[in-house]
Amino acid sequence: MIVEGIVRGHRDGHGFVTPDDGGPDVYLPPQQMRTVLHLDRVRVRVGKPDRRGRTEGQIIGILERSTRPIIGRLLQEGGTWLLAPEDKRYVQDILISPDAIGKARAGQVVSAEITQPPLPNVQPVGRVLEVLGELDDPGMEIEIAVRKYGVPHLFSSGALRESAALPDAVRDADSAGRIDLRDVALVTIDGEDARDFDDAVYCEPAKIGRAKGWRLLVAIADVSHYVREGTELDADALERATSVYFPRRVIPMLPEKLSNGLCSLNPQVDRLCMVCDVLISAQGELKAYQFYPAVMRSQARLTYTEVADILSNTAGKLARERAPLVPHLLNLRAVFHALLKSRQVRGALDLDIPETQIVVNAAGKIEAIVPRHRNDAHRLIEECMLAANVCAADFLERNKQLALYRVHEGPTPEKLETLRTLLGNLGLTLGSKGAPEPADYQALAQSIEERPDALQIQTLLLRSMQQAIYTPHNSGHFGLAYPAYTHFTSPIRRYPDLLTHRGIKAILHGTHYTPKFSERIELNRGEQNARRAPQRQLASVAPAAPVSKEQAKDMPIWEAAGVHCSSNERRADEASRDVESWLKCWYMRDKLGEEYAGTITAVTGFGLFVQLDALFVEGLVHVSEIGADYFRYDEARGELRGERTGIRYALGGRLLVQVSRVDLDGRKIDFRLVREGGKSSPSNKPLPTSGEIKGVDEDVFALNPQMSAGVRKSRTSSNGVGKGVAKSGGKGQRGPVEAAIKTAAASSANGKAANGKSSADRKTGKSTSPRKRAR
Repeated sequence: MIVEGIVRGHRDGHGFVTPDDGGPDVYLPPQQMRTVLHLDRVRVRVGKPDRRGRTEGQIIGILERSTRPIIGRLLQEGGTWLLAPEDKRYVQDILISPDAIGKARAGQVVSAEITQPPLPNVQPVGRVLEVLGELDDPGMEIEIAVRKYGVPHLFSSGALRESAALPDAVRDADSAGRIDLRDVALVTIDGEDARDFDDAVYCEPAKIGRAKGWRLLVAIADVSHYVREGTELDADALERATSVYFPRRVIPMLPEKLSNGLCSLNPQVDRLCMVCDVLISAQGELKAYQFYPAVMRSQARLTYTEVADILSNTAGKLARERAPLVPHLLNLRAVFHALLKSRQVRGALDLDIPETQIVVNAAGKIEAIVPRHRNDAHRLIEECMLAANVCAADFLERNKQLALYRVHEGPTPEKLETLRTLLGNLGLTLGSKGAPEPADYQALAQSIEERPDALQIQTLLLRSMQQAIYTPHNSGHFGLAYPAYTHFTSPIRRYPDLLTHRGIKAILHGTHYTPKFSERIELNRGEQNARRAPQRQLASVAPAAPVSKEQAKDMPIWEAAGVHCSSNERRADEASRDVESWLKCWYMRDKLGEEYAGTITAVTGFGLFVQLDALFVEGLVHVSEIGADYFRYDEARGELRGERTGIRYALGGRLLVQVSRVDLDGRKIDFRLVREGGKSSPSNKPLPTSGEIKGVDEDVFALNPQMSAGVRKSRTSSNGVGKGVAKSGGKGQRGPVEAAIKTAAASSANGKAANGKSSADRKTGKSTSPRKRAR
């Protein structure tokens, strides 16, 4: 059999080919890697499986050489100049001729391009393109990562010109035809370090028929008003597809004039927005909604900490300072509690996975890694954003407008079998024998809350799930227990949200939206950035319903957009994890020989991954460092067992370890198990523990359980609140559920672990990300 695909190098010298058709990876032995480099596209003949069960391939043609620059340190050995690639998936050093080094000096970090590809007995040759600086320069790890993963970090001259030509403030002409919400007490609620504010919220009591309920307004920055199709701004945003968050630095999707200025819902300035105006019952049911363009003026820039303080003490100092806003915040809390009821009824997954935040110093190095505490203000905003995203998905689906849904499928049969085996060993079960529902996961999570190993079991649940993707084929969101879900609430930093806004506007104008992308942008089709081709996931996502002929004609561009955005999201996650791993390794360099208590977070055939209690850093205790015994890996039980001593090491076990080695280049931290009296320390012990908005009437909204309604021409009520489209159905992903699903799935399938081990080395992983929550 002949297949074509992308070469994925491995630090040990071998490699794999990820087929274009989404089939299983093909193993390339070291001798086959002598003529190719990581990310080259090749044609291989697939042979029989080797003695380890790996399907081995023979390269019979090189279809395309990767043009991505290679980042590394320039070294001089004797009279020879070499580039030692920073990415160890490039398994050969690059020869650099003396006349191709430019102004670079030995030891500096440089970017190089390949001028002569490798031959069977000849190393590749390259030339220096850019000198990044010294390895210990502040921010060098970010400069390396953006180039290593191909993250666009410079805006095109055209995009900068278009951005500069935009006004500094909202003009009267921009507000024409929009609902005026400037007197409504909309507020933003974000973290202390947030700089771009793309959502604002307001809530008031409302009558739904004869019953009491709530009217929630979720106002989202109207990025699509300024970022138009056919512009260089749109082309650059498409190319990036997402903002990338690093400690102390953001690579934004949009130029700063837009992301932090004209589109950001800054306090006390007019801003254009798209509003999801929704009626919610006392039981948290979304009874009706409408979308409309508006102009607003945020009444305050609040933080999660402030809001939590006010809601916990309405008579306190901060509450007195914010007195005019307190009633509205209390309304928001009330609707939040109602939405929580609906969440429980749906059976949505709600895991309590601790998060951490990296605190860096002026030099950009880690000063501390601290727990990130999540309060009810975080969850309040999360539920508001989820409600708006669900309404957006329903609105698009009802109006037969193709769009990108955020699809998250349940566990694969293989992962489910492994999970149930591991749970069975712990005396636990997950639902019935068939495919589990989200409620089964949630019921299990609630049942283990008091167990000392609850955190490790929750991690197992997360790692069993697939990664969420963007696709026009809606099959629901498993983790959130929604039949349809999309991203609407973060268009400043996510391109799929921008596409959602364009689709909604097309419906409001009675038209149909089909994306038209810039020809200068080559869509990422998954070959270069996703360790597992997104097509493989898309193949498992069956369309929820037949599509019309018109939709079928537009489907290819939407599918391509979904793969592009999914791949670039993974690219951003990989780059962020790489920087975090580098910083953690740097942080641990001066802790060699020190001893720390920790918990086993993963068990593999080659050792134990342990997270330190005090430092929140993860490393590997290699099997050779465990003790004077032969340890056999029991995959079914997920444990290492000593044949002579019978000592077992399993998930959640407690260890005392010593930091033995830090490999900055490999992003790896190694531990040694502390021994007492010549015996290993016990390791199988469990963890110790405003004014109201008038005019809400049944003429505006479709009040029925199915939330159906028609399109009405938008008009303005006496107090400036829009009446119009009445349809039915945080920031989208603004809570831990989908972000945790993404992180766990990514680190398990394609990312690097905290200590830098690749998925070929480690089948599971966990990231403690400090970046802005993927909302």
